Amino acid sequence: MKSIKEKFSNDKGSYKKVKIGSVMKIATKDVITIPPTTTIMGAMKTMIRYRFRRLPITDPGTRRIEGIITGMDIVDFLGGGGKCKIVSERYDGNLLVAINEEVKEIMERKVFLIDFTSSLEDAVVEMLNKGVGGVPIVDKDDRVVGIITERDIMKYLARQKRFDGEARDYMSKGVISIGPEATIEETMKTMISRKIRRLPVIKDDLLLGIITSTTIVRYFAGEAFKKIITGNVREVIEQPISSILSNEKVLKYTEPLIVDINSKIRDVVNLMLEKGQAATIVVDGKNLEGIITERDLLKFFNR
Repeated sequence: MKSIKEKFSNDKGSYKKVKIGSVMKIATKDVITIPPTTTIMGAMKTMIRYRFRRLPITDPGTRRIEGIITGMDIVDFLGGGGKCKIVSERYDGNLLVAINEEVKEIMERKVFLIDFTSSLEDAVVEMLNKGVGGVPIVDKDDRVVGIITERDIMKYLARQKRFDGEARDYMSKGVISIGPEATIEETMKTMISRKIRRLPVIKDDLLLGIITSTTIVRYFAGEAFKKIITGNVREVIEQPISSILSNEKVLKYTEPLIVDINSKIRDVVNLMLEKGQAATIVVDGKNLEGIITERDLLKFFNR
């Protein structure tokens, strides 16, 4: 992929007249995109392979953006929301067939974009206002040249040593949780209806793990299909969520980070980056007090 300078030096006018915004300094520039004809299963496998929660969908020839697919869109399709009607109505509940539908059928077509001349501050405000965890960056022709995510901003703030205080100062209280007996379907519907990407699983005040949209995508892209005999999606989604927590092949993606409420936030951020986790549970002794997510840390930038 050409650098921004190379790309614009050949366009009409001069590169010198184009001021690249500060958002490009920390954005991910080697963006993985997929064409709209990719199957839903293909999108899931791409997410897992590159460990991305979102994929811009572009025209393969022009790289102009046409949509975006996220882990939450996949959860919606698998049974969490309205997009699962494709499985039930178009394919009579047969997930094995429906999973080969083209991703354009469930992608978000209204994509929040950032121009490559935008500042980092502009990007943060846009992400917070729209409630999204990542925004594609495009050039003047709507070609994807980068993507900025909550993780990118968290890394930047950590390098700048701009985090100060304790875990209690950053955590979100009133954590929504589920019990291990909840079905996979109930879990997905809770995620979609409450617009949350992660759910702690708790029994008798004991934290058993965290189910995330990424965990569900990984589970369905691999282990889940080994359990489907007739092809009917209900064979899987009616199982308890504990069946995912007990699966060794996905378990490492559900083990939660746990920090004390008095922990220094710099240590918490470094731990999240070291473990590649987007959230950590905050406790006071044995009591669950809150959760810190990348979104919570993003809000710090806009104070």
